[in-house]
Amino acid sequence: MYQRGRAWIELNLSHLAHNVKQFQKILPKTCALMPAIKANAYGHGAALIGRALENMGISDFCVASLGEAIELRNAGITGQILVLGYTSPYQFSELSRYHLTQTVIDLSYAKQLNDFKEPVCVHVSIDTGMRRLGERSENIEQICQIWKLKNLRITGVFSHLCTADGQSAADHRFTREQISRFNANIDFLHKQGFSGFKTHLQSSYGVLNYPELNYDYARIGIALYGVLSSPSDRISAKVDLKPVLSLKSRIECVKELHMGESIGYGLTFTAPKEMKIAAVSIGYADGIPRELSNKGHVLVHGKKAAIIGRICMDQLLIDVSGLPDISSGDEVVLIGCCKDREISAANIAEYAGTISNEILSRLGNRLERIPV
Repeated sequence: MYQRGRAWIELNLSHLAHNVKQFQKILPKTCALMPAIKANAYGHGAALIGRALENMGISDFCVASLGEAIELRNAGITGQILVLGYTSPYQFSELSRYHLTQTVIDLSYAKQLNDFKEPVCVHVSIDTGMRRLGERSENIEQICQIWKLKNLRITGVFSHLCTADGQSAADHRFTREQISRFNANIDFLHKQGFSGFKTHLQSSYGVLNYPELNYDYARIGIALYGVLSSPSDRISAKVDLKPVLSLKSRIECVKELHMGESIGYGLTFTAPKEMKIAAVSIGYADGIPRELSNKGHVLVHGKKAAIIGRICMDQLLIDVSGLPDISSGDEVVLIGCCKDREISAANIAEYAGTISNEILSRLGNRLERIPV
């Protein structure tokens, strides 16, 4: 099959390796990366990214679901895979079959895992303030009871920071409170004689703003791919991150649009003058936010071209007035560089009123993912 035909993703694996080294440089030497390759590796392609990372010597990964973990195993990933989310008791046998590590969501869930009657490898989640998953940190007696369940092989304990990306005094204070609660729990568990488990607390912004924290793993997510959630985000760590992903498509056809004519569903754009427009072979079914209708732009031949009209399921329309020599088959850049211009995932997210994480993780499966 011809690659780079309709619409595709290019993955710069040299940039991925560069980002890995950047994080290894700023983290304590005893802290290993546990990349988050959930949501199809934030749209990059979980199997492809997982294999690339394993070839770089990384042996620990985390995902959101059992299905994501099985996909990695079937792709040949042999390292530890931690399932961060809920797995139904009806699927507990798959945890053993694929040699996976399951998150203990709370004491009740721990008892369900224990009742499976086969040993299960687990990491215990402690809720230090996110109020999502995990036994609350103040419920230390309940947390200790998890260690008394004979069928659980506890190899890790973790929590999740919820304001590590914030810059306000309140954000810093709450993050420090979470760190303190987590450390207090770990100290208490050690005093009770519980040992042999790894610890992890930081995801991307936990490392970028608190790189000095010394735990066994760092669950790097969005930043591993060289992207910040928002272009306005400020970080304290000195890192040089390079985007791994570029998103490209092709012009399908070029036509004239006369003054006063309207285009697309709902006829939401009317030509104020004689114009030249082009149809591009990518749409919201590929993950392009419909919110970019009439306000986003793309790059063609190194020039900006505005998105006009409503974005369709499979196409979008752009204004190529004044751009010479535009023709069918020309390359269009939606994320990435074209000559001396660049559109980042964070730029698109800002236009769409969301974050880069959502933009990238929504990129569709019909987009070819091509390592370069």
